[in-house]
Amino acid sequence: MNTQAIMEISPIVPVIVLDDVDNALRLADALLEGGISIMEITLRTEAALASIEAIAKQMPQMHVGAGTVVNAAGYERAVDHGAQFVFSPGISTELMESSVRLNTPLIPGVATASEVMLAQNNGFAHCKLFPATVAGGVDALKAFSAPFGSMFFCPTGGVNLNNLNDFLSLKNVLCVGGSWIVPKEAIADKNFRHITQLCKEAFERIKQ
Repeated sequence: MNTQAIMEISPIVPVIVLDDVDNALRLADALLEGGISIMEITLRTEAALASIEAIAKQMPQMHVGAGTVVNAAGYERAVDHGAQFVFSPGISTELMESSVRLNTPLIPGVATASEVMLAQNNGFAHCKLFPATVAGGVDALKAFSAPFGSMFFCPTGGVNLNNLNDFLSLKNVLCVGGSWIVPKEAIADKNFRHITQLCKEAFERIKQ
């Protein structure tokens, strides 16, 4: 699967922090029930890699990848545990080389025109705009569309139910990343029904 296909799986890519691997499969179920079949599990906790592995092995209908990947070592560990793709908050030669070496798609993070150029000049046409609202949000993406007409983005950071459609209405945005749809409190409380409801609420907003 290439980066275009990954970013077209769902208009919303949940950005997930998991503290307990026991919640991984139930969270995946809740997202699937809500209509989302992609998960970005961030490498911010000790449970992250085991969670990726559990989902990759037991739930083939869910596309699971790693987020907050910042170096080659993290990239390798994520792929070894079954990550089908990698999101990073930034971009570096090390990450781009890892993507090629490990044959696993990378969606690098960019925040400036220079970083978009670096991605484009190395054959990466799909990027995460991060942190989206701090980096200029909708206005920045509109500005990028002229000089970088072949580039596509997944804005992440500050995206929520209220500005969701502002981003998704742009031609160079294929999806958005968000943590609002997977609240840490709901996961900790095992309130997975609430997460399913948040998914459905977001899709209703997108339809409007």
